[in-house]
Amino acid sequence: MLKVFAITAVLSLLTGCAVGPEYKAPAIPEPEAYSEGRAMVAGDIGQQFFWQGFDDPMLERLIDQALEANHTLEAAVARYHRSAALLYGAEREQWPNVSVNAGASEQYLADIEQSPPGAGPERVQRFQAGIAATWELDLFGRLKRTIEAQRAELEAAGADLRAVQVALAGQLASSYFELRGLQQQYQVAQQSVALQRQSLDIVTARVRAGRGTEFDQVRARAQLEQTRAELANLQAGLRAAMHRIAILTGQPPTALVESLSSAGALPETLPVIPVDSPGEVLRRRPDVAAAERRLAAATARIGVATADLFPRFTLSGLMGSVAADTSDLFTASAETRRVALGIDWTFLNQGRVRARIEAAGAESRAALADYQQTVLEALEETETRLVRYQRAQQREQRLSLAMDNAERAVELARERYEAGLIGFFEVLDAEQEFTSVRDEDVRSRTAVVLAMVDVYRSLAGQPYAGGDSFLPGEGFRREPKHAIY
Repeated sequence: MLKVFAITAVLSLLTGCAVGPEYKAPAIPEPEAYSEGRAMVAGDIGQQFFWQGFDDPMLERLIDQALEANHTLEAAVARYHRSAALLYGAEREQWPNVSVNAGASEQYLADIEQSPPGAGPERVQRFQAGIAATWELDLFGRLKRTIEAQRAELEAAGADLRAVQVALAGQLASSYFELRGLQQQYQVAQQSVALQRQSLDIVTARVRAGRGTEFDQVRARAQLEQTRAELANLQAGLRAAMHRIAILTGQPPTALVESLSSAGALPETLPVIPVDSPGEVLRRRPDVAAAERRLAAATARIGVATADLFPRFTLSGLMGSVAADTSDLFTASAETRRVALGIDWTFLNQGRVRARIEAAGAESRAALADYQQTVLEALEETETRLVRYQRAQQREQRLSLAMDNAERAVELARERYEAGLIGFFEVLDAEQEFTSVRDEDVRSRTAVVLAMVDVYRSLAGQPYAGGDSFLPGEGFRREPKHAIY
C-alpha cells in the first residue's frame, strides 16, 4: 500500500501539465477612426441608456417589458444557464467520485460447495457496508482542457445573451418609431385628403358657374380617391407594427392595439451616442466576444482530444466492513480496506484518436475564420450604418426645404387658377407634388431615427457617456446565476 501512495504522490506532481496548444486571443484590428465617426446629434447625455434620451415614457415602458418577458431573450438565458451547469459538472470531475454502498446476501450451498463437501454449513450470510472513492489523476490535462473549453462556452453564451439584449432593445425601438412614422404618414394622408377635397369643391363650384370643365372635376376626384386608397394601406401597416411590438414584449399580437392607437410624434431631437475607436467598439461588441470565446473553446478541445493519446491513471480506494452477522459490522475484525492504482491506455486506438485530434484542429481553424469574418462584418456594419445615418440627416434637411417650397407652390397655383391664369392641371400637379414631398419628409424623419437606432446597435448598445453597462443586473429578474453584465 505504501508503494501505491508513493506512486500516486509522484504522479500527482505531474498534474499541472496539459497537452494541446495554449490559447492566445487573436489581436483585434485597431483602425484609427470610422470614416463617419463625428458626433451624432447635440442633445442631453445625462441619461444612461440610449432610449431614455427620447423622453418617451411609452417607449421606455415597452423596452422594460421586452427585457422582462421576451421569449427569445428567455431562451438565451436558458442557454446561458445550461452552459453554467455544464461548466459546474466539468469542474466536479476534478474531484474524487465518492459513493456509499451497503448490502446483505444469503446463500444456500450445495454439498459440493461446502467445505469439506457435505460437512460445511448449508447457509451463508454476508453483510457489508463501506465507502468507495475513485479519482482520475489528470496527468495530461484532459479534465483541465475540458473545463477550459466549457468555461469559454459559458462566456460565449453570456456574450450571446448580451447580443440578444442589444438586438431586442434596438428592434423594439425601431418598431416603435416605424409605428410613429406610419401614424405621421397617416395624418399627412388625411390632411392631403382634406386639401384635395377643397380643390374638388372649388372645381365643382366653377363647373356649376360655367367657368370650369368636367375634365378638371374628374381629375380632381381621381386624385382624391387615390389618396383615400393610400389610407387603407397605411392602416394595415399601422396594425402590423402594433402586432410586432406586442410580440417583442412577449404578448399576443393584439394586446397593445388599444394603447398604441393614439398617434405619437417622432422625436424632435436625438440622444448623443459617442463613437469610440473601432478597436474599442470591437472589444465591446458581444458578437465578436462570442466568436472569440468559441475559438478559445475549440482550441481547448484540441487538448482534450490529444490527451487520449496518453494513458489515464485512476486512484481508487475502499473502506468498509464485512461480516457474517450484523452485530459484527464495524468491528475491528470486520474492517476491510483497499487502495488501487489503475491504468487505462487504449494504445491500439491511436488511429481513431489522431482522427479526433485532426477534427478538433479543423474545428479550431474554422472558429478562427469565423472570428475573423465576424470582426470584418462588425467593422463593415458600423461603417455602413454611420454613413447611412449621416446621409439620412442630410436628406431630411433637403426635404424639409423642399416641403416648404412645395407648400408655397400650391398656394400660388390656387391663386393663379382663381385668377384664370392657369388651368386646373397645374393646380393638381402642385398639390400632388406637395403631397409626395410631405410624405417623403415624414419617411425621411423616420429614417433618421431608425438609422440612429441602427448605429446604437452597431456600437453594441453603447450607453450614454458615463454609463458602465448596457443593462443593470439588478433590474433583470432572470439574471443568470453567474452575473454577466
